[in-house]
Amino acid sequence: MIRIHLNSRKFIGAITYLFSIATLFSCSSSNEDTVETVITPTVTNTVGLIRNDAGALNDGYVLFAPIGSNTTYLIDKCGKQVKTWASNYKPGQSCYLLPDGSLLRPGNTNNTTFNAGGKGGVIEKIDWNGNVTWTYTISDALKCQHHDVKALPNGNILIIAWESKTNTEAIAQGRDPNLVPSTVWSEQIIEIKPTGTNGGTIVWEWHLWDHLVQDFDASKPNFGTIAASSKLINVNYNASATNQDWIHLNSIDYNAALDQILVSSHSFNEVWIIDHSTTTAQAKSHAGGNSGNGGDLIYRWGNSLAYSTGTTTQLFGQHNAYWIESGFPFENQIMIFNNGNGRTGGNYSTIEIIKPPVNGYNYTQSLPYGPNTTSWNYNAGNPNNMYAQNISGAQQLSNGNVLFCNGPAGIFSEINSSGNLVWQYTNPVASSGVLKQNEVATQNSAFRSTFYPKTFSGFSGRTLGSGATIEALNSISNSCK
Repeated sequence: MIRIHLNSRKFIGAITYLFSIATLFSCSSSNEDTVETVITPTVTNTVGLIRNDAGALNDGYVLFAPIGSNTTYLIDKCGKQVKTWASNYKPGQSCYLLPDGSLLRPGNTNNTTFNAGGKGGVIEKIDWNGNVTWTYTISDALKCQHHDVKALPNGNILIIAWESKTNTEAIAQGRDPNLVPSTVWSEQIIEIKPTGTNGGTIVWEWHLWDHLVQDFDASKPNFGTIAASSKLINVNYNASATNQDWIHLNSIDYNAALDQILVSSHSFNEVWIIDHSTTTAQAKSHAGGNSGNGGDLIYRWGNSLAYSTGTTTQLFGQHNAYWIESGFPFENQIMIFNNGNGRTGGNYSTIEIIKPPVNGYNYTQSLPYGPNTTSWNYNAGNPNNMYAQNISGAQQLSNGNVLFCNGPAGIFSEINSSGNLVWQYTNPVASSGVLKQNEVATQNSAFRSTFYPKTFSGFSGRTLGSGATIEALNSISNSCK
């Protein structure tokens, strides 16, 4: 049973009510529980802090980069500004704090060749004082960084980038000539060792183009049976004569213990794991590294149709696949924001955790790849009417709560382990500028929101006083004053 007390005097009308009524959240893993929650809203905000209830993890800060802005924000859980970083670029798309307190942020260079969602082109490091200390550009007619980057423990940076191939090159790899646009965008992952203020050395690289299979043209060298080649990518799957952005990777993560890379392919509705312990030469091949598989996929999950095995799809345009931190609930498992665009039975979003069947450095090879069920699934069946068509992400917190970003709506929400909403914030920064309080929030999208605890090493020795809210006239609740 959920009982809600609403003080109507605190609402300014239907718009604010719609923000506040989004308190009816539940989690599929806790349907057997009976929970009584008394909620008395104390704010009338349409942007900024919407709620902060008992049970929210307030001992830290939230980082986000509004897609329509050149500024990155760090706020406390009361919605007050703690820090901002200015850039010459809008995000492209993720942003991270590094252990030394610097901001790592891709920027959108407006590459006109690779004109698709998530494009970036430049990576910047900006120190705590706002100085750009390092810049690296990957943006020309043949390649362009996009969506996400990942800092490695050794200071190097993993970057995903589009890689343009001609239609002639695609046909030579067995692409059906009827399914070839003028160019096909493949994907590459490069590891950069930063040097100086604007240089870098490529110390490792992986190219998807080296790991293709097809069953269309027997005269081509990569001809084979798709179902028997699950570690390779079918060059004709999801292909069309109009879609250049054939793979569309949208996130990258790294597991230091396994020395493996996790990426999310939006177009294939899959997450993939690649062995990073290889040399670059081995990464071009099908042998070598801890897994013995070279640069082939050592695990994939979400859509067995992509390798002609099975009949079901679990993921639908997903984002933000990452390994959950050791010591956290569901540690070392993979959390995914499953956007649900094109989901069987209707569009709605879920947050899912899977436990891959890892065995040493490899994964159980029974097909389709397991697991058959998720370890945890928030919003299964869509009881909360939650849907984020694109972008977005979710993060497991140390106390079992989950922070998630509805990217298109620019709404950051925190739920407890029972699925109840305990904190919510609406990004007040739109493409037109900072919204006024009580305005309808539009064009305020954000790629992700990320929580950093006060114990994060990048905050050591820093002064993190909370200032004003980003928007004016925010009615902060008493618990946050």
